Formats: sequence, C-alpha cells, structure tokens
Amino acid sequence: MLKKNRNSALLEREDLVTWRRSYLDKIRHYRAQNRPIYYLDETWVNAGETHNKAWLDTTVKSSRDAFLNGLTTGQKQPSGKGKRLIVLHIGSTDGFVPGGLLCFESKTNSSDYHDEMNGDTFFEWFVKTLPLLKENAVIVMDNASYHSVKKHKIPVMSWKKQAIIDWLESKGEVVKHPIVKNDLMKKVRKISNQYDQYVIDEYAKENNNLVLRLPPYHCELNPIELAWSSVKSYVRTHNNTFKLNDVLELLKKGVDHVTPEMWTNFVGHVIKEEDKFWNIEHTTDELIDNELGEGGSHVLLIGTGDSSNFDDSDDD
Repeated sequence: MLKKNRNSALLEREDLVTWRRSYLDKIRHYRAQNRPIYYLDETWVNAGETHNKAWLDTTVKSSRDAFLNGLTTGQKQPSGKGKRLIVLHIGSTDGFVPGGLLCFESKTNSSDYHDEMNGDTFFEWFVKTLPLLKENAVIVMDNASYHSVKKHKIPVMSWKKQAIIDWLESKGEVVKHPIVKNDLMKKVRKISNQYDQYVIDEYAKENNNLVLRLPPYHCELNPIELAWSSVKSYVRTHNNTFKLNDVLELLKKGVDHVTPEMWTNFVGHVIKEEDKFWNIEHTTDELIDNELGEGGSHVLLIGTGDSSNFDDSDDD
C-alpha cells in the first residue's frame, strides 16, 4: 500500500533534521495542550481507477460462449487512466470535516496533479473551510507552492538594482549612494525575516488558528495519506463504469466510508512514526560517536526503512 521511494540515511542534511525536530517538538506540545489538530492534503482520482485484478470463469471461452449461456463478460476495463479529479480535504480524529471536500475535474494532461492547484483556489477553499474547524486549531500541511504563497515579495539577486532600493526604502531603510547590489542584498537579508510571511499562515493567525508545516519529504507523518488510501480503495473496488461523474459519487461515498475510528487509528499510526523519528537522532549520535572513536573523522551512513514517501500513482 505504501511505497518506499526515498533511500534515507540516519545521517541527513542538517536543515532537514532541524526542521523535523522542530515540527515534532511543536506537535507534541500542541497535543499536550489538547488543541484540535487537523491534517489537509490534495490527491487525485482517475476515471479508470480499478484494482488490477479480475475474476475469470474458465468454463467461458469467448464472448459468444458467454452470450449463449446468458452471461456477460462485463465492461471492458479502460486501457488508460482517463479523465481525472483533483481532490482536497481536511480531517482529524473526528473524521473528515463535513463540508471540507473540494473536488474538480483536471483540465490538463500534466503528470503532476499539483499543477492543477494554485494559491487563489487553495486560499478560497481555506477561507471557506476554516469556520468549520474547532477553535484554536492546529492545521498541518505540506510545503506545496500553493500552500506557501508569500504575503510580501522579498528581493532576490535577480531583481533590478533600483527595485531592491525601492523595496528597502519602502521598509524605512536608508540607502546611501553609491552602493553595489551585493551590499543591497545584505541589507535585505538583515530585515527579511520580519517580512517572510505566508498568506495562509497570517490568515489562520487572524482567526485564532495556527498552521504547522510538515518537514520536506515526510508525508508519512500526515495521516490523511492513509485516509486517501482507503478512499481510493473504495473507488477502485466499486468502479465499474469508468465514467467521471460516477467516480465522483464513489469518491464521496469513499470519504463517508472513512470513519472517525479509522482516522483515530491513522493518527495513532503517525504518532508511532513521529516517535521513531524523535528517537532516531539519538541513535545516530551514538552510532557515529562509536564509529568515530577518539578524534576520528569517519562518517557512518546507515540506511533505514522507517522513512518512506507515499506514492499513490498505483496503490495507495
């Protein structure tokens, strides 16, 4: 069901380890405060969703034979995936949030369903969905570009020099001339943190909620991935027309099929994964220290099967 497509190591990039430990520390803190925690994510469902298995009656040798015996060989399974629905939802241990489902037909042939979503569509959905959540909620999401639209544009080196000067002066900074672009960017970096804000995060704060972003490459820490797996399994089991409108109805039924009890189990599974990650750095430190010895410099890389990404292109 879950495919491991990331060969991780106990020794990882320092920034990812820092992000992960910060995330784990925060979500543990929010759970201790009994704050409601919601998880959101996008996925897709194809019109041709079906299990790659079929029941065969070996006594029926052809379509004509089936016809003469009053049987049917069934509708031919589509050769391709066909049209596609883009799906967005949010849930917690209480289940999927009623009224939180967003579903629309894909308009492109892009292989990446993320291309179908944009910041405006996501923000509109977010504004509509936020009142459906409990008060003082924590909303967990990944770092997709449409989740991460910046409230303020911050200069980068590719900006024209005058544009950087204008930006700095608009923030009350004094720019002495002549000045080179490199020195302008140093000034930008000194003050950029106070303007490095996401539209979604700020809107959530204004409404007494909080956005918490998953560390990159850690979608196994989002229980909605397991919920999506259940929804798609329901669609594949019951899909026999391969028509998008019918698949949409199956999708809705599949969402209803995921109970609060199932969501509670999914969250419980993720908490166990969080505990593994929380402890992994201690294990890494000990292993590396043992490998290094006194004043050593050898670095030990050890693969682990605990870190996996979800690949729902086939089976979820």
